[in-house]
Amino acid sequence: MVTGNSDMRRPESGISLPVVAASLLLGGCATLEDFRNVLRGADRTAPVDIAERPLEEPIARNRFVLETPGQSVVGEPQIVFARDTDTFSDLAREYGLGYDELVDANPGVDPWLPGEGTAVLLPTQYVLPDVPRRGLVLNIASKRLFYFPAAVDELVDAHSQEVLTFPIGIGRVGWETPLGETKVVSRATDPTWYVPASIRKEHAEMGDPLPAVVPPGPDNPLGSHVLKLEMPGYLIHGTNQPYGVGMRVSHGCVRLYPENIELLFSLVDIGESVRIVNEPFLLGSLGGEHYFESHAPLEDDAVAVEERIDTLLERWQSPEGPALNRLAAEHVRALASTAHGVPVRVSQYDLQEMYARARPVRNTVEADPDAPTLSEVRDMIDEAVREAERDEEGSL
Repeated sequence: MVTGNSDMRRPESGISLPVVAASLLLGGCATLEDFRNVLRGADRTAPVDIAERPLEEPIARNRFVLETPGQSVVGEPQIVFARDTDTFSDLAREYGLGYDELVDANPGVDPWLPGEGTAVLLPTQYVLPDVPRRGLVLNIASKRLFYFPAAVDELVDAHSQEVLTFPIGIGRVGWETPLGETKVVSRATDPTWYVPASIRKEHAEMGDPLPAVVPPGPDNPLGSHVLKLEMPGYLIHGTNQPYGVGMRVSHGCVRLYPENIELLFSLVDIGESVRIVNEPFLLGSLGGEHYFESHAPLEDDAVAVEERIDTLLERWQSPEGPALNRLAAEHVRALASTAHGVPVRVSQYDLQEMYARARPVRNTVEADPDAPTLSEVRDMIDEAVREAERDEEGSL
């Protein structure tokens, strides 16, 4: 959340940090220009300077416990200070996030080289989709998967429920990941990819022909584990290009980081229910507070923003739901125009609220000598974006 004329790092001088953008949401500011005005000089102090607070250990990446049936928000926001060679791809994978999640939460920060000491907001708090809590739930708007195991973990008491969440890559424009209810019908390790004719045709037109069959191994885009859905042709799988996780770059299937699909594969059996939803706006409760999370609607979303917000508020103002007064409802409407993907307290209008609860954490990214170079990663992500843009142009 740093603009070109701001210097928000972990410095000797204790200057404010780039969580201002997320905090600004709580003041009811609804435009990026409002955010920039704050960064240009107004109100840049925090009640407790995060740069001076001790660093803590990061929270669990993927596993959370719902302590009560009414809880629908998990995790907490964190802040990490980048090292000189860290990229958003490195930070996203290390802290259980997708690439787009970091970009959305940190407008103005260079995702390729944030810079030594730059504070990066980790949007590691999540409002759960408003659907039954069982099996696999995929929200394509937030690009996250939630898994609600049927069995109660030995560390979770009988009144609690466990939830696991992972970032996902989804289908780009023209190859949309379908919505609806389905189930897992088969599982496989080290899968063979039988390339669909439509994908072979697309790659041939781009001068990148594919074989009819891709055997297991490092060149297989399905990765090492696959969950096949009852929806014909759709899979939840790993990837040989983890830098695209958290983006809209696939041919409709759902891809996870290799370590995440391996864990999920070990937990999910044939017959597990799967629900795929599109909820860019999420409202939830934690500790008696309402939290609102806003994502940019997908480019091909046919439902108007106003209609989605009306439906959301009607559901929360019904006799069956928690009370949401008129002022809070108006605040939700104002916040809907933002798209930072960071849950904010609806009742708080204090610009500093995010500072008070963001958790400064230790940077645990470890250098991988076998990892692609910065230039290679940039090329891979840029190519995925170009393919998505070509698909979008072709669908107009």
